[in-house]
Amino acid sequence: MSTTVWIIIAAVVVIVLLWLVLTYNGLVRLRNEAEQGESSIDIQLKRRADLIPNLVEAVKGYATHESEAFERVTAARTHALEARTLGDKAAADGETRSALGGLFAVAEAYPELRAVESFTQLQAELSDTEDKIAAARRYYNNVVQRYNTKQQSFPANAIAGPFGFSPREFYRIEDDAQRDPVKVELGA
Repeated sequence: MSTTVWIIIAAVVVIVLLWLVLTYNGLVRLRNEAEQGESSIDIQLKRRADLIPNLVEAVKGYATHESEAFERVTAARTHALEARTLGDKAAADGETRSALGGLFAVAEAYPELRAVESFTQLQAELSDTEDKIAAARRYYNNVVQRYNTKQQSFPANAIAGPFGFSPREFYRIEDDAQRDPVKVELGA
């Protein structure tokens, strides 16, 4: 064989190896971004769970006879803290959002509670946390969409399968009733 043929073969091998490395590294980067996105969701869900006991105590001081709402929020918080899989986290997130909506409905019946500064600060923190949870979910789902598309598309799927890259689950709220945002009212 001539030198030209060897150069062409070497160039093709280098191009294929370069493509393999770039594709593999791209898949690793997206997988790591998805893990970081899921971690961001966890951090915000934990922050919300940490706010709940203070919120419950503030409302309890004014609405001691509303035990069902308190128990529901407390149970939802417990489920949220115990959730390990993405599906369980999403279900617990929806349950918590629904329970918080019930708690705020109770708080609406007590205008003097809404005038307490510590309660309004908790509402503001919760509202900020809900915004951060929504942003973290959007970021995570965006990265998962890019990752799943890349690892399922040809020719990257030729690398994804053999190297153990599998599709990631989207963060979904399954119950339509849990899709509504938590209503946090600031002020009278």
